[in-house]
Amino acid sequence: MTLAARLGPRLPPRLVSAVAAGLYPRFEPELRRLADFCPPGGTAVDVGGWYGPWTRHLARRADHVVTIEPVPHLARLIAAVTPPHVDVLSAAAGDHTGRATLWLPPDGRGDRGVSSLVRRELHGATLEVPCLPLDTLELTDVTLIKIDVDGGEPAVLRGAARTIERELPALFIELETRIQPLAPVLDWTAARGYRGWVLPHDRWTPLGDFDLPAHQSRAAHVAEHGLLRRSLAPGRRYVNSVLFLPDGRRPASPAPPTVHDHVPHEPHP
Repeated sequence: MTLAARLGPRLPPRLVSAVAAGLYPRFEPELRRLADFCPPGGTAVDVGGWYGPWTRHLARRADHVVTIEPVPHLARLIAAVTPPHVDVLSAAAGDHTGRATLWLPPDGRGDRGVSSLVRRELHGATLEVPCLPLDTLELTDVTLIKIDVDGGEPAVLRGAARTIERELPALFIELETRIQPLAPVLDWTAARGYRGWVLPHDRWTPLGDFDLPAHQSRAAHVAEHGLLRRSLAPGRRYVNSVLFLPDGRRPASPAPPTVHDHVPHEPHP
């Protein structure tokens, strides 16, 4: 267990959320580059909110943020520390409506951010949670869907198929060979005209030009380091997420025009 995972439950949740939001762009530098693929306005979706680092940053760009987090106390925390245009759903995203078994580490809390509908060796406790497909939310003007659910990404995509095919949002998806095979997500996105991009250094690289499995194998030891260590002493980069954009779009290129008028938010205090 990492230092952050040991300390997190002992600290005020609001403090943990604020620290996570501050450190996460160092841990996941793609978050510093939101402007490259997430235009201002519209609706952004954060699937797998954890302590809310992506939600808090997305709330500064989007008119509407929808966050889906199945661990109840984390969902309540995100709702408490984010502005009114953020809607937090205490549920798991998947490909069916009803109930689902959420697998948690043995402590049963979910603070480590490794909870999943797909069981792994590190899981030792369960929690029954509501489950819903994104399509049932009937979202419009969707600019970005971020998905980090530790192995359940294909089910989230299946449950969001109509929304994705209609809105053509950017998709930011965790992909780790130590958790899941890459083919289901790569095949699904390719079939819908999406192209993958990664950020191994300071420039976006087409996924087709970057051997993600080989990179993750070489840098596997980095993946074992926690958020705190990887943020404060970044060292070697471990790429574990892929940005998918509709074919013809590139990171940092203007998004295609839409029929929706953007009305900027008044700044929040």
